[in-house]
Order: sequence, then C-alpha cells, then structure tokens
Amino acid sequence: MTIGVGGSNPEQELRKLVSKRDSVAPIGEAELRERVARAQSLMRSQGIAALYLDASTSTFYFTGLRFHGSERMHAVIIPAEGELVHISPTFEEAKLRSMMTGPATVRCWQENEDPAVLVTDVLRGMGHSGGRVAVDPMTPLFRFDAMRRAGGAYDFVNGGVVTDACRRIKSANEIALIRTAMNLTLEAQRATARILREGITTTEVADFISEAHLRLGFDGAPDFSIVLFGEPTAYPHGVPYPQTLKSGDMVLVDVGAKLHGYYSDLTRSYVFGEPSARQRQIWNIAKRATQAAFDAAQPGAPCEAVDRAARGEIEAAGLGPGYETPGLPHRTGHGLGLDVHEEPYIVEGNKTPLAAGMCFSNEPMICVYGEFGVRLEDHIYMAGDGPHWFTEPSASIDDPFGYETARG
Repeated sequence: MTIGVGGSNPEQELRKLVSKRDSVAPIGEAELRERVARAQSLMRSQGIAALYLDASTSTFYFTGLRFHGSERMHAVIIPAEGELVHISPTFEEAKLRSMMTGPATVRCWQENEDPAVLVTDVLRGMGHSGGRVAVDPMTPLFRFDAMRRAGGAYDFVNGGVVTDACRRIKSANEIALIRTAMNLTLEAQRATARILREGITTTEVADFISEAHLRLGFDGAPDFSIVLFGEPTAYPHGVPYPQTLKSGDMVLVDVGAKLHGYYSDLTRSYVFGEPSARQRQIWNIAKRATQAAFDAAQPGAPCEAVDRAARGEIEAAGLGPGYETPGLPHRTGHGLGLDVHEEPYIVEGNKTPLAAGMCFSNEPMICVYGEFGVRLEDHIYMAGDGPHWFTEPSASIDDPFGYETARG
C-alpha cells in the first residue's frame, strides 16, 4: 500500500486541523502605497496619463478593497500624478467609505446616469483632456466600449503594461503569504490521502477538502477542487461525473484556495494500493520532468526555457512529441498570486526573462488517455540565487508525501 494513503477517516482527520490564518499577516497599508507609487512611475515612463481599474483583483492589489464585478461600474482611477479616485454607485458610497483606509477621492453616479461619462469627467478633472489611458485588461468588453464611446479624445491602451509589470514581481510579504497558503493546502492534501478507502466517491473527497480548508483558516472554501480516480486522472481539468475509488486506481487531487487574497494551488498524484509497472514508469517520467523544469528556471532565462526542459525530458522517454499525447498537452506552468492563473506563463514562445520575485507553477502533466494521468504540481518562486520550492515536491510514487524521507 502506498505510504500515507488510507488508514483514517474524515472525522479523525478534521479534528487534527486548526486555523493558522493568523500565522501570516495580510498586505498592509504601506505596501499598498508602494504599489501605487510603482504604477505611477511606470505610467510616467510610458507617457500614460491614468490607469483605469475595474472591479478586479488588480483593484484589490492596489487598494486592498474587494468589489464584486457586475453590470454596475465600481472602479478606481490611478493618475500618473496625484491621488487616486474611486468611482461608485451613489447608493454604495457609504459602504465604500467605510472600507477605505488610504487617501482617495470618491465620485458617484446615479442609476439613471452613464458611469462611462463620469470616467471622462474624472480624467478631465485630473487635467487630461486627451492622451493615453491604460485600461485594466480584466475590464468587461461592454464597459470598455462605453468608455471608448464616451471618451473619444483618449487613446485607450492595454493596462497590462502597468498591472502585469507590477504584479509579476512578488514582494517578500506576498511570497510569505503564498508559502503559507501552499503549505496549508499541502497539509489538507496529506489529510485527504489518509481518508481514502475503497468505495469512497470523488464527491465525498471534495467535500472533505472544502471543510479541511475552512478549518485551516482560508478565506473560504477552495475556489477549485479537482478529485479524480482511475482513467479520468488523464484529463487535466477533470470530468463532469463522480467516480468511486477501487484498488489500483491512480488518484489525482488538484486544489487551490485563497489566504488573505492569495492563492494556493497544489496537485498530488499517487496510487491507492500497489502501483503497477506502467503507473510507476509514467509517474517517474513526470517526476524527472518537474525536476528538469526546476533546474532550468534560472534568473535571466526565458520562461519558455522551463517549458522546453520539461518537454525535453518527456520526449526523451518516448512520449509526445510537442503537445501530442501520451505526453504533455498543455503549458508547463502559470504565474500565481491574487489570481490562480496570471503572468508569467511558462510556455513555448514566452521569452520574458525570469527574475527574482516571479512565482509560477511547475506541472508538466503526463496524460495517457484511456489509462491514467500524472500531475505533480508544486510552485516555484525566483530569488537572486535561483529557483526555490514553495512546498516540498512528492518524494516517490511509493511515498508521495515523504514520510519515510522525513524519518530517515
């Protein structure tokens, strides 16, 4: 039997879990001000008059305020110089002011008014009758179209040149938040493996995972929880039907949740019972591919070099080539922070050089449709001396959580 898999039950495991939410501090006001200053410096260097932020994670990144996106505009405008401006429905103004901590102006619009016109009015009030305005790339098309029609004097550009440039490089505080979130999810993954028994369903396991994350102190239940047994483990984003566990099944658990706004994202693959020779072969290829990707993640190397290293290891084992299956049909990794998928993307063609502060997944999954799949997903953060793991990778197919390694 695979070490660390089975032998317990949900009730016993949940009793062991305690909240560790307060073990790491959320991002403070001083860092928020530094982010705004950084964005303003980037805007000035690129001749951008202002940055429009919709109700997205970038608004949270720069202000610490979280808004639910809807058809009503709730936005922030950061000028290249001066104080930022909130745009709010009038009936939400009191709530907004109760949430604000830093200096800002609030401008409001009534239900029978066009908020896109207000955006133009705010820009003019900042002294910009024209010029380049960066727009949050997460802004819905209908909102951008309304602003474009109302503000014909402005040259609207993709705000990713500011938002991505800031968010791509994580601070020490952000890395601490992500590290804590990752290790708590790893704790939940270990507990999940221990509750497995023949006959348990993927739905039961997913319910346990949700409760485990709540008990550990995350912001809420996981935003995603992929639990797969047997042949469905070959499908990277799961299948739309539950499965029941039986001896010899490959198990794949991929889960991520937010802690103070920052995501964890961790996948473990292992066998319930004794691994077959075929399962062992594919698992070991995936393990070598993740190590090759890690070794290639050196400061200054292009993102695509990491993908190429992982794919090269898989192809050397006779799988692929390229995106063909059996093999790796998707990119090797993605950035992570306030969004579970963000810059930088670890894929062929991305020549962005790796730099200290970048954080991204290492998950060169091997998909063998009709049999099973293996994904060993951990994340890397870059430092001046090279790559570092947020979590300790799986040790082996026989001891995926490293219990024997820790004892020996």
